Amino acid sequence: MTDEIKRFNLFRARMNQRILGSGHLGIKRFFGLDSAAYREGALPAKTKELLGLVASLVLRCNDCVTYHLIRCVEAGYSDEEIIDALNVGLVVGGSIVIPHLRLAFARLDEIRAQTK
Repeated sequence: MTDEIKRFNLFRARMNQRILGSGHLGIKRFFGLDSAAYREGALPAKTKELLGLVASLVLRCNDCVTYHLIRCVEAGYSDEEIIDALNVGLVVGGSIVIPHLRLAFARLDEIRAQTK
């Protein structure tokens, strides 16, 4: 696992634990809603991860892009499928998405390097 991805995963897990440990009902409900949105339903969970990736790119959330890239690789998407989805995000989001697209490609390379 690359250092950047490892740091990301550790920080995310630690801070999620801290946030959920605060006991705030509204925050717990939102986290529950977020988790539920990606479960199997009318759309497969795998498809929902790809949708999350595209939405994250358009919203320019690098943490979310990284998270959904990890999940998309775990779900079995090929680089070609992920890149095609990133293209949709670029078209929808426009040129302001390009810096986040760069990060997405770098993260995808890091994730793939750790799975080899």
